Amino acid sequence: MQGFESMAEAHGRYDVERWVGDGATASEDTVAEEVPVALVYNGFSHAVMMATPQDLEDFALGFSLTEGIVREAAEIYDLEVVEHAAGTEVRMHLAGERFAELRRRRRALAGRTGCGLCGIESLDQLAARPVGRVAPAGMIEAGALNRAQRELRSLQHLFELTGAVHGAAWCRADGSVELVREDVGRHNALDKLIGAAAAQHRSFAEGFLLMTSRASYEIVQKAASVGIGVVAAVSAPTGMAVRVAQQAGVTLIGFARGERHSVYSHPQRVH
Repeated sequence: MQGFESMAEAHGRYDVERWVGDGATASEDTVAEEVPVALVYNGFSHAVMMATPQDLEDFALGFSLTEGIVREAAEIYDLEVVEHAAGTEVRMHLAGERFAELRRRRRALAGRTGCGLCGIESLDQLAARPVGRVAPAGMIEAGALNRAQRELRSLQHLFELTGAVHGAAWCRADGSVELVREDVGRHNALDKLIGAAAAQHRSFAEGFLLMTSRASYEIVQKAASVGIGVVAAVSAPTGMAVRVAQQAGVTLIGFARGERHSVYSHPQRVH
């Protein structure tokens, strides 16, 4: 059957007409899905994001942490994923103090794939957005970046099927990949990774983040918010990402491709 049967399906099958030169062939293709995901806190919808409908518990927890809605996973008392015809809700119950703070912020956010500042209503809000300074992280060897890229390629299962999603990987200092999450949105993939790590009580003290995307401001901001000290991306950084990385004490690496890479901030961690 063409399409996908459930919001929980990360991909579906669709008819396609494939052209090579002057000839066309009818076929089917595996296509990544994206659905509206509403993040609901104590009965109030705070955000609607377009996301790949898998690992949504990880996504909700990671988003809550990187957006400063909670300071630790234990401040979310329960979490439930509920499917509707129009999309999916992730319902969370927050500790009273955290929910009161969320209500004071009165931040209504309508997100879309790849948008890193959706919901920021003024330049003053952006300037006030906290970017902490990460603790000094351990050293990583340049060869670890190459190893991590090779391992990540074999672990991007949804990308292998569809070619349409980003990957976020937490890697040990030697380049071995510990944890991977995928999504049509690079920020969503990172939130999923951070949420999965928090649920599994993993530490970000040693190792590095590898993104199969460009390094935007939001990637660096989210990484710094949970203490990640080294961020590597296979594509280019933005200027704002470099400035935030310099401010936050994050080693930012771009164009991590094979044995080549460029270090834009705090290069002392790479040798």
